[in-house]
Amino acid sequence: MNDITSPSAPSSPGRRRFLRVGAAAGGGLLIGFGLGACGREQRNEVPAEAAVGNAATKTSGDAPGLAHNAFIRIDREGLVTLIVHKVEMGQGTYTAMPMLLAEELEVDLSKVKLEQAPADNNLYSDPLLGGQVTGGSTSVRASWEPLRQAGAAARLMLVEAAAQAWKVDAAGCTAKNGMVTHGASGRTMHYGELVDAAAKLPAPKAIVLKKPADFTLIGKKHQRLDSADKVNGQAKFGIDARLPNMLVATVAASPVPGGALQSVDEAAAMAVKGVRQVLKLDNAVAVVGEHMWAAKQGLAAAKPQWSDGAHAGMTTASIVADMKAAAESGKGAAVARKDGDVGKEPPKGGQVLEAVYEMPFLAHATMEPMNCTVDLREDGCDLYVGTQVPTFAQGAAAKITGLPPEKVKVHNHFLGGGFGRRLEVDFIAQAVAFAKQMKQPVKFVWTREEDVQHDMYRPYYYDRLAATLDDKGKPLSWSHRITGSSIMARFAPPAVKNGVDPDAVEGAKDMPYAIPNVLVDYVRHEPPVPTAFWRGVGPTHNIFVVESFIDELAAAAKQDPLVYRRDLLDKSPRMRAVLNLAAEKAGWSQPLAPVAGRRVGRGLSTQFAFGSYMAQVAEISVGADGEVRVHRVVCAVDCGQVVNPDTVVAQIESGVIFGLTAALWNEITFDKGRVQQSNFHDYRMMRINEAPRIEVFIAQSSDAPGGIGEPGTSATAPALANAIFAATGKRLRKLPVASDALKTA
Repeated sequence: MNDITSPSAPSSPGRRRFLRVGAAAGGGLLIGFGLGACGREQRNEVPAEAAVGNAATKTSGDAPGLAHNAFIRIDREGLVTLIVHKVEMGQGTYTAMPMLLAEELEVDLSKVKLEQAPADNNLYSDPLLGGQVTGGSTSVRASWEPLRQAGAAARLMLVEAAAQAWKVDAAGCTAKNGMVTHGASGRTMHYGELVDAAAKLPAPKAIVLKKPADFTLIGKKHQRLDSADKVNGQAKFGIDARLPNMLVATVAASPVPGGALQSVDEAAAMAVKGVRQVLKLDNAVAVVGEHMWAAKQGLAAAKPQWSDGAHAGMTTASIVADMKAAAESGKGAAVARKDGDVGKEPPKGGQVLEAVYEMPFLAHATMEPMNCTVDLREDGCDLYVGTQVPTFAQGAAAKITGLPPEKVKVHNHFLGGGFGRRLEVDFIAQAVAFAKQMKQPVKFVWTREEDVQHDMYRPYYYDRLAATLDDKGKPLSWSHRITGSSIMARFAPPAVKNGVDPDAVEGAKDMPYAIPNVLVDYVRHEPPVPTAFWRGVGPTHNIFVVESFIDELAAAAKQDPLVYRRDLLDKSPRMRAVLNLAAEKAGWSQPLAPVAGRRVGRGLSTQFAFGSYMAQVAEISVGADGEVRVHRVVCAVDCGQVVNPDTVVAQIESGVIFGLTAALWNEITFDKGRVQQSNFHDYRMMRINEAPRIEVFIAQSSDAPGGIGEPGTSATAPALANAIFAATGKRLRKLPVASDALKTA
């Protein structure tokens, strides 16, 4: 499946002109702008070379003469349409991006509507990710300058159009609330009256962006623009797709990786009322019905039988044994970071600490089950789906059907959870392969059991660490060997340099602590289990390992974990600041209140990942039966300039819940080649009554924004594990938390 799911290498178009302007079909102003501007250093004045195009718009809202990768339309009513190249999966993209545009354009946020961009890498590729991709906590980071620049350019052109109409100097005119006003005479014109004239003007030669002190939208709380439709049921997710003459199918695939379909009782399936067809692939079967219940009952009646293949004997223990051997041999280890010499002997009175940490396979378990509706015809293919990678979906369907990519149309919807699962197109490819056997549209829905047991999992990691301390407990050397599969080698091969997967080492290679001798290396080891991104893959693994081991060093040095970390952060003032803020707000220096019959503890962690600095403090209690309760999590974050504080808080809160759920309970295990978990009864989710009080404190900053969708998840597990150590004296080097190990005698 690798050749289907891997993106093609991004093209290198060279230096593009930032802005082009022209007339939209039917009248109005159309602006195309380049997203590549996000890579520039942040500054207030940005050159903008102009080119005027006058052409009819396509469905996506762009004109053939405007070959840029993002678009804005302003119509004669003054309504602003932003063609959004990112998807909304709960992270607040559909609010933050309009806020960036509206801030500089000087329009009310209610005047901005969104239109999902079609699949087109040439027009909508994100330069940070090398394709039309939503992930990596990059949406606001990638749009921070380009959207503001485009909004400011449009405002300047509208002001100039008004000034020319009044025959006055544009310097005497101001724009506010979608209106241009001439200060001396008090005359006003709304944007809708000016768009046709503005479309004939050249783009401004220089654009001056607002200073943070002048922001009226950015940095202010704003209700999510997509919330109302999600509450009242108007929002459309992939699973809501409805087409004329559409049937519904559900799928079963080989329970063992690499297995094959052996037999199906088609007669029994077809005897179920409402079943219309049985579809077969080499390693999967789908039953098509008039509705989901018929399809599900038909699949149960079909009783598919499987040939397990080469991995029939695979177990979690066998996978880990192979990883351990690879880590210990070090064969093929690629150096990610090397400072000084980690091989020096400790000084007199010093000590050497060693540890092995393990992180389990994890499923995504998105709220919206995996689904894809396919309408395949001789002349084209329409996909109705929620995907983080529309062009990959388009490419996969084109390859399977033999159609040219332009004949495959992706109708992207809201995503009921992504977490990296919908960065993959394995399910889309499977649906299209099945659809080749059909003559009408089919909605394919994977049950929760099928989803959990055929996910593309967060990799298992096996890490070996060693550190040397001097006679005062200060670290002199640090070595960290990471062993695990490489997602990037499959997903984006050019990103892997000299054998180092940049995602696999993120959070380890760039740890913030000042240690003179550091070695971080990576051993790529591929188990026969499909792996993929999982809400911040590298950091969710490495931050747990690094922050847990730093805590071990503090304990060995008999020092307070806060003081120990603070002393190692003299070269990272932003990290030190959030660490101090989190500790202050958590009351680190004050003893925890006792909880009757339970042991209490407080732990902390820091992280730099996705361009943001974060510190967390967790307060927990442990019962005599080993059960862990999380009472409070305090988080301090410096994510640069905040666009919508409500979104930042919501993302951190959700990330903490996601991270705690995984750390406390989640793992995917194998026996006889099969995944042992199947649904929420054995792949547990945190419930409302189990959720801690979460307090989020945002450091004020005017630096360019960092990412926020994933950091909350990454920082949570080590804070929890360190709190458990504080409460019980037992160090957890393997997740999820094993309550049996925490029982009192």
